[in-house]
Amino acid sequence: MQQISSTKDLKNRIIELLDSNGMDSPCYSKMLDYTIKLFESNGLGHDYYGYHNIDHELEVTYVTLLASQWNSISGLFTKEDMKYLYTAALFHDFDPEKSVDKPHEDAVLQFLKSDENLRSLLTDAKLDLKIIEALILRTTYPWSGQLKQNAEKQIDQCFQESEITRTDTKKQEHYKKMGWFLSIVDRVSGYTLGDFTKAMEMAKKNAHALAWHPEVIVRSSVVYFDVLLHKEADMCEQVLRAIPRDMRKNFMDNVLSFLKLREKEIQIKMSYIYDNMKLFPVIEPVSRRQDAEFLKSLREVFDQLPSPLQFKKDSFEESVKESSTLVNTLRLGNENGPIIGYAKGGPLEKYTLRPEVKDENYGKYNTAFLEPLAIREGYWGLRGGREIRLLFTLQAYAKRYKFVTSFALRDVIQRRIKKSDTIDFVTHIDPERWDYYRIKL
Repeated sequence: MQQISSTKDLKNRIIELLDSNGMDSPCYSKMLDYTIKLFESNGLGHDYYGYHNIDHELEVTYVTLLASQWNSISGLFTKEDMKYLYTAALFHDFDPEKSVDKPHEDAVLQFLKSDENLRSLLTDAKLDLKIIEALILRTTYPWSGQLKQNAEKQIDQCFQESEITRTDTKKQEHYKKMGWFLSIVDRVSGYTLGDFTKAMEMAKKNAHALAWHPEVIVRSSVVYFDVLLHKEADMCEQVLRAIPRDMRKNFMDNVLSFLKLREKEIQIKMSYIYDNMKLFPVIEPVSRRQDAEFLKSLREVFDQLPSPLQFKKDSFEESVKESSTLVNTLRLGNENGPIIGYAKGGPLEKYTLRPEVKDENYGKYNTAFLEPLAIREGYWGLRGGREIRLLFTLQAYAKRYKFVTSFALRDVIQRRIKKSDTIDFVTHIDPERWDYYRIKL
């Protein structure tokens, strides 16, 4: 299967599955169009830097239809079940007023209850809103502790308020199983639809949404997959068996790739601790930045950044060569060793920032903008990022800049503010919590 790369591709494939499974009533395609419109009009479209954007919503919907289609043929689900799963998947993460990336299920349910357009579409489809609510509540993650207890109470309440399930415990158990099915699809779908590049991009976005440091991305991903494949093995296997072979292969290849990368991280950490591996931050002169091999090494590290953090992507090499650009690298072993990271930036006026950012110093040429730090996979957590960030600040000071600005997670900025009175927030950006800050030099 060719990797699905756009909202349009996902939409077209979903429509094909709707038609082939008898869901050709206009209300179902209208739901799809309405969902896309809602996400995009609320800034949660393809370019939104967060895990829970329109692509995730449509990926879950697409894989839900694929997997439930097979389960319908095998008799586990009915065509009516598919309608409920489709609708729940389509809206399971829509929280337009969220202040963090991860949606709050209660807010999602409140939207479902209050949106007149959606209620009209559900009426046309003859679907019970309470069943849809119950399915969405089962996607609560993690499914443990107080979160699980609260969701279970709400699910039971939904069943009591639905005429379909109020007195039918067998149907209640069936819908609980459908909710578990949807929960698994929610967590595996993106990893079935592409290679490890896509999988790592997803993991980085999810880490950003949860305000994790990059060093825990791979470790946490391994735990995430371990829960799916062992603690929830029965339903996970049911979902994976129900999708095409190439998608199953994508998923398992991605799991193995995370395991291999975790092994590499451990080896690097051991070398750092026991073999006294040295990391060297190095200021790179303009002359060295013209070298093709140097540019190639930097580009390899740059390409590992999540796409929304890639400034000057189309002119990266040229921007590195410019004399006004400040560049330092993190090298392994010695000052001429392999490049495993870098810090890069330059005059604020040479950058196009997000429209929310209004920097009062723009046009004064007194501010150096620091692009997001880039560290090669496997080398986060060795304090190299801190070293090159501080070195960049010294470079900016030497060039007589008065300020350095950049983006970072809100929690990270707050920790730095506690340690220094020279750092301030400039712009809070929600729901990503990826804020713009300023350092006074």
